Amino acid sequence: MRIVSLLPSATELVCELGLGDALVGVTHECDHPAFVAGLPKVTRTLIPHDAGSGEIDALVRERLATRRALYTLDRPTLERLAPDLIVTQALCDVCAVAADEVTAAACALPGRPAVVNLEPTSLADVLDTLPTVARAAGVPGRAAPAVAALRRRIDAVAMRSERIVERPRVVLLEWLDPPFSCGHWSPELVRLAGGDEVIGRAGERSRTLDWGEVLAARPDVLVVACCGFSSERTLADLPSLRARPGWADLPAVRTGRVYVTDGNAYFSRPGPRLVDSLELLAHALHPGLHPLPPGVPAASRLTRDELSGGAVPA
Repeated sequence: MRIVSLLPSATELVCELGLGDALVGVTHECDHPAFVAGLPKVTRTLIPHDAGSGEIDALVRERLATRRALYTLDRPTLERLAPDLIVTQALCDVCAVAADEVTAAACALPGRPAVVNLEPTSLADVLDTLPTVARAAGVPGRAAPAVAALRRRIDAVAMRSERIVERPRVVLLEWLDPPFSCGHWSPELVRLAGGDEVIGRAGERSRTLDWGEVLAARPDVLVVACCGFSSERTLADLPSLRARPGWADLPAVRTGRVYVTDGNAYFSRPGPRLVDSLELLAHALHPGLHPLPPGVPAASRLTRDELSGGAVPA
């Protein structure tokens, strides 16, 4: 079996099933597990590497309006790799190669590889992708143990959260310029972690927010997990957030409960590390109740200087 993955979460799913040795090609964004960085890349991005958040947002909106994806296939490389199976998605219109382009490329390849489209919108859907990929790869028996291990971790967090009497009001932002609510599985993660996501809706897409919505929500905890951005890249956009009217009056800012996490590795990838996302979020919301498992990084709690603009890293 020769597998090509066309999105980072699919790469992680394939590896979770013990099929890392079968991977022959991945996207330019695939970086976990570490060994996949050395595999041939079969996609390219149209986003300039030095684009600012506002510029990226404008490019995404332009592409949505014209129904064009931000990523394209490297067809010569794909043909050379001769995959038996291509794992891709049709969930997001701009964050991966367009489904039509993938289908057309697969039809043109010798041997006509199988194409699996993943479209999870909830945590349960994400778990269901494991047996889907396992069956397509010819190893259906590998899915159940992997799913069971992930479910045990989810259930452990959920059971601890049942003891919580007062849940903090949480706003999880997926983008800062402009601000976006969270969507799909993220509000569910907040609930399981012991919080109440007061803007995002489970199973629905993230959406552009009027800043007044955030002010009106009065979050006790603000979590920033920018889609595709590391924590360091997100901090570069922090001045635009601090400059918004009413920032200093938000309860989360007044009490110093603003967290930044790696939205590239966590929250935005519908794969096994959504469970890591749940665990790090639970620890941030209720550190005395939810221990941080080994290997799962803590969300970065912003300092008073960072919240006020006194000392934000460049």
